[in-house]
Amino acid sequence: MLDSVADFLTYIYHHALIIATLYFFVLSLANHYEMWRFTLAPEIFDGPLVSVRIPARTEEKNIDRCLDSLRNQLYKNYEILVINDNSTDDTLNILNRIAAADSRVRVFNGEPLPGDWFGKPFALHQLSRHAKGEILLFTDADTLHNPTSISWAVTNITGLKADMVSGYVGQIFLSFGEAATVPLMFFLTGFVIPLFVNRFTKLSFFSSAVGQYIAIRHSVFKDIGGCESFKKKTSEDIYMARCVKRHGYQTRFLNVSEYVKCRMYKGYHAAVEGIGKNIFDFFGKSSILLLFVALAVFFFLFFPFPLLFFCIARASPWAFQIIIVNILYTLTWIFMFLGQRLNWWYGLLWPLLFFNLLYMAAWSWFRTISGRGFVWKDRVVS
Repeated sequence: MLDSVADFLTYIYHHALIIATLYFFVLSLANHYEMWRFTLAPEIFDGPLVSVRIPARTEEKNIDRCLDSLRNQLYKNYEILVINDNSTDDTLNILNRIAAADSRVRVFNGEPLPGDWFGKPFALHQLSRHAKGEILLFTDADTLHNPTSISWAVTNITGLKADMVSGYVGQIFLSFGEAATVPLMFFLTGFVIPLFVNRFTKLSFFSSAVGQYIAIRHSVFKDIGGCESFKKKTSEDIYMARCVKRHGYQTRFLNVSEYVKCRMYKGYHAAVEGIGKNIFDFFGKSSILLLFVALAVFFFLFFPFPLLFFCIARASPWAFQIIIVNILYTLTWIFMFLGQRLNWWYGLLWPLLFFNLLYMAAWSWFRTISGRGFVWKDRVVS
């Protein structure tokens, strides 16, 4: 009896695994096509005023290069608003020097962080009081923009008749730990959420964004309540996109990797902390939901790799199917990296990526429920 039950469960699992693998593989190609099809090349170089908004906290190593890239834009009508968010290094002096040389750059000093806000949303909230542009462009202090970055935002919002656009920026990896962790940011919008559905549905679940580059109409941002709508969220970018969608506006997730680059985290530990702090928050801090997703990730995304060696060693009748599963997962990730103009061999790291994801999910859950929170930019968030 037990053998028959085990055989039945094994049968169900392997067939479900094949179905899941095919779904991820096909959807990765469909999502890549979706982004390629609808991403417009920059062609508008003079139009509505764009307010570029940058929160800068202890960014003396990055802010100069970021602002230099933004000051050399081909788009004509824009302003750059930067808030020195209580930095403990030379960020403010660098900002003041640049602002003195360029009237388009305005610098503001951040207020002390209130208890009911997280740092980045509050910094952006303060900048909201000063932005004059019809289009708001949110970006980070560690990004580098090519001369058509602002034009890209205006072109795609205008040409697609969108209210908010965001997408993948070009990621820079300078260590193995970064390459084995940071690409997890491609997971959700790469081959889990069907991006084309976002064009036809009002459901906010299908909307997403990456905080390194978000362009939104100013009127829409005001209508959703501004930063108040995600004031205490570590994954403020995704919550902003979902809020925009819930209010009936149009969001688009595209590929901006040609126009903006970023080394998101410096080293493995920084990557784990930076991504991990968002995981439990992303699931609404629901332990049950996180556990369910973690089990699904383990059995359907990570386990096929060690199972491959077991099936081959035991000459299992399922060995051929498991080999196919591993090949398809590898191709899925290789195509993902090629689509982002990254080294194809990063795709071979997918088992390590999912192992890291499980580790970070457990870490994110423990740090939250234990009350320890996360230290980010010298602040504790929970």
